[in-house]
This record gives sequence, structure tokens and C-alpha cells, in this order.
Amino acid sequence: MRKNFGAKPWTYPQPVFIIATYDEQGNPDAMNAAWGGIDYDDQINLCLSAGHKTVENLLRTKAFTVSMGTADRLVACDYVGIVSANKVADKFAKAGFHVLKSEFVNAPLVAELPMALECELLSYDPATCHLVGKIINVCADESVLDEQGKIDPAKLRPITFDPVHNDYLVLGEKVGNAFQDGTALK
Repeated sequence: MRKNFGAKPWTYPQPVFIIATYDEQGNPDAMNAAWGGIDYDDQINLCLSAGHKTVENLLRTKAFTVSMGTADRLVACDYVGIVSANKVADKFAKAGFHVLKSEFVNAPLVAELPMALECELLSYDPATCHLVGKIINVCADESVLDEQGKIDPAKLRPITFDPVHNDYLVLGEKVGNAFQDGTALK
């Protein structure tokens, strides 16, 4: 028997995205966002309310980066989600983050988070908080690459948000082969 919970924003996994921008003085800012995902091969969708300083920044610059939150930087990733840059101007530095300059967009990369999407703003609807970004580039630090030069989730150790228990979980255990294991049923 199933238990009904009603309409809830519950899915698994919910990635922990760290959205980074530059403010009007060129200072870096970052926020934590769990509601988002890939749409098309080169687009990301996010649900970000207009009251965030990060949203104000990206609406002005038309650019942002999306880093994957990681287990080793969990405290910093949570911090940028619970503190507003509208109240704490140097929250990026207080999180222990350092800026790497993106080669592709006018937005900071977080040096401590080894994988990121570099994006340009396509659209934003403040009424629904729906943001669409065009993925210009995906970059990853060599420390999270495998022998073939591809991103290794076991080295990256991305975290996800559990919306039911308000926990962070680490991704990583391989349980099968995509586009292959299902052929056993053909």
C-alpha cells in the first residue's frame, strides 16, 4: 500500500547547485539552489526567486555559473544557501571560496568546487521564478577526471538535497550500466 503526501516539491535526486555571479562592483556572489535540471542538450532550468542578490546580478550581467556542490565543501555550500548577499556582502569569501575567471561568461567560477556549467541567461520570469540558461561550457578540474579524461563522480563526490528530511546526501555508488543493462529484457 502507498501513502499519499499530496503535492510536494519532492524528487530524488535534487542536485545542490551553487549559482555564482558578479555584483555591480565586480564582487563575486554565490547561492545554493536545489530546484533545477537540464532541459535540452544546452539548457539548464532553475527556480530562483527574484529577491536573491544572485538573481539581481545575473539579470544585470546575463551570465552565471552553476557549480556542483561537493561533500568536501558541504559547510560552505550550505552557508551560501542560508546567508543572503543582500545582508552579508562578503559571503563568498566568508564561505572560503576563491574566484577563478571563467573563459566563456562574465561570471565567477568557484575554485573549491571542481565542476561547473558556464551559462548565459536566456529567460527569467519573476512571477514563476523560472530561469533558463544556455550552457556555454562545462569545465572540471583535472583532480576529478578519470584515466580517460572524463568526470569521475567518485572523485567529484557531488551532493544532493533530500527535501523530505532536509539532509544532504553524497552520490557515488555505481549500480548498473545506462543504455545497456535493460537490453537483457529485449
